Amino acid sequence: MSLLPHCLNFNLFCFTGALCQKSTLKPRPTDVPDMPPCILQPEEYTGMSKERMMEIRRQNCNPMVMKVTNYKKPVFIHQGYMQWLWDVDGKRYLDLFACVATVSVGHCHPKVVAAAEKQLKRVWHTTNIYVNPPLHEYCEKLASYFPDPLKVVYLTNSGSEANDLAMLMARLHTRNFDIITFRGSYHGGSQQTLGLTSNVAYKYPVANGLGCTNTMCPDVFRGPWGGSHCRDSPVQTNRECGCAQGHCMAKDQYIGQLKETFQTSVPSQIAAFFGEPIQGAGGAVQYPKSYLKEAYKLVRERGGICIADEVQTGFGRTGSHFWGFQGHDVIPDMVTMAKGIGNGFPMGAIVTTKEIASSFGKGLHFNTFGGNPLACAVASSVLDTIAEDGAQQSSLTVGTYLMTELAKLRDKYEIIGDVRGKGLQIGVEMVKDKASRDPLPLEAMSEIFEDIKDMGVLIGKGGLYGQTFRIQPPMCITMEDAEFFLDIFNKSIHNYMERK
Repeated sequence: MSLLPHCLNFNLFCFTGALCQKSTLKPRPTDVPDMPPCILQPEEYTGMSKERMMEIRRQNCNPMVMKVTNYKKPVFIHQGYMQWLWDVDGKRYLDLFACVATVSVGHCHPKVVAAAEKQLKRVWHTTNIYVNPPLHEYCEKLASYFPDPLKVVYLTNSGSEANDLAMLMARLHTRNFDIITFRGSYHGGSQQTLGLTSNVAYKYPVANGLGCTNTMCPDVFRGPWGGSHCRDSPVQTNRECGCAQGHCMAKDQYIGQLKETFQTSVPSQIAAFFGEPIQGAGGAVQYPKSYLKEAYKLVRERGGICIADEVQTGFGRTGSHFWGFQGHDVIPDMVTMAKGIGNGFPMGAIVTTKEIASSFGKGLHFNTFGGNPLACAVASSVLDTIAEDGAQQSSLTVGTYLMTELAKLRDKYEIIGDVRGKGLQIGVEMVKDKASRDPLPLEAMSEIFEDIKDMGVLIGKGGLYGQTFRIQPPMCITMEDAEFFLDIFNKSIHNYMERK
């Protein structure tokens, strides 16, 4: 696979200076597996002290910033390169969460950095009231990655904004109002998209997302139906499956729940159906094969359009396809995206048909920063880099290996209930025991989570109960990195089981 060299082995050190004394760097445990090498020696950190940063975080940042701080002892990130991050003390981490599934081709990827620097020297910002080359070059390039009739692009600044605008466009086009999403979904945090998002953690006691209805998520591990042949994944659940060849009973049952939603909770005509090809924040939840195909048919029969939220699954992350919806053998009417589109640069997009886009012209919409030339130059470079570095194939190869090896750990440990995903969109669901499938308590999840971090790996958490570890790294990770993580994960589970 054509990946950039990712690092020479060098001893991690703590920078000297008034703000970073050697004693502040916690010694690495002697029995931790050796971290893969890295060629980059990070710059010396001479900035604000950790104590001062936390003081500002508490006093001047919105309290929500403290609430979402991941660890008991926060990670103070100073620098990044490809799949690696360094903290202010010089400790190196393998980033297997890509800063919330956002860094697609690697932190500070040289090709993307070069494209950004080139555009910075030319012009930083124009708007859609002027015709700027990067916008049009990128829109044409992005559209080329989609099948007909998905050829019309509108650029935004985030996934929430893209989904918010998709709601408006769907309602304008269909002249209907109601929108359906899955329980456990996450589609954004704006006042409108909070209606699409179906997780109590994100809900506020105020009116939001009017006209949004949630239907049962066809989760073949945690849901009432599912078996060992249901999903398009290298790893299946351990639940027994008695379905006849080529027929999925679980799919039929979940489609029955969707039909019941149509009969009880929405008008006869709806505006749209939103679905992530694989749920992200929900914990890499996958649906039975052919579920989306049948769901799309039912939605369209009721006047609705089908919207694929590719914020986390797009740009080759699932390995087998460039877009997650392609793995379901469907073509949506609209696709929303963000995160990996700009490798961490704030950007989002909607791609739809000419017919739906024309309905948007009934009013006037203006986005000051959408289509910013700097954002377009970065995003264009990301598309080129994915192709040149073989990132999609790497996602498939390394991701499949990770899942199959994690499945061996699932069979070894009682508290690992499920391993699932495609490519580098992976979820590991933790349980009290395999028989009950009850979620592992948050305290236990936190213990394991912190242990993994202390041994040099950053991962994420998700799921309705915070019970799923999320592994969604930059697509430049190597087999050596995967082996290192597997050793760390195995050790962290072993450590927890011994303490228990």
